[in-house]
Amino acid sequence: MSVEWTRSDTLVPYPEALATMEARVAAIRAGEAPEQVWLLEHPPLYTAGTSANPADLVDPDRFPVFEAQRGGQYTYHGPGQRVAYAMLDVDKRGRDVRAFVAQLEDWVIDTLAQFNVVGERREGRVGVWVVRPDKAPNPDGSPREDKIAAIGLRLRKWVSFHGISINVEPDLDHFNGIVPCGIREHGVTSLVDLGLPVTMDDVDAALRDSFAHIFEGDAG
Repeated sequence: MSVEWTRSDTLVPYPEALATMEARVAAIRAGEAPEQVWLLEHPPLYTAGTSANPADLVDPDRFPVFEAQRGGQYTYHGPGQRVAYAMLDVDKRGRDVRAFVAQLEDWVIDTLAQFNVVGERREGRVGVWVVRPDKAPNPDGSPREDKIAAIGLRLRKWVSFHGISINVEPDLDHFNGIVPCGIREHGVTSLVDLGLPVTMDDVDAALRDSFAHIFEGDAG
């Protein structure tokens, strides 16, 4: 299946992104446009998923807050974070939502692996996590873990939208206005915070490479 890749080099307002995705999803469903992966950054903002707890919006006046109509809770988007919106035909890709979400996770994990970062799933915690042996352990002695990527998904007539976001070099202090994904006991990190001088271009190249063999079966 042919997938069109689009990259926006200026910050995209969230309402504009939602409207663009809505239109593309409708066109894909109607057979009028190919599937698309859209790479972009947003200005600083918070989004509330369908499971968001109002108590997790710690500082509601810090940045604009948008209802995202995706699964999940509160998350932050902003400069230095690579957002990849995936508008894909899940009907033609097996019609298995659980498997599709696992593919999104694998896409992130495989992308991070190209920078020698071990991203991991955690039961009951959405997103992708990294263990931080360089930080003091938790009070119970377990190692610290930080979130490096978020995943949020919505389907309409079996076409997906929203997608993934990977922290490349965002201002991590901006996450303090929310409880990210409702999880208070863990922090957030980024590739640059982990000591990796990675650029957005590097991440985009890795995302495209990983997409090919996660979603298209290219083992090369």
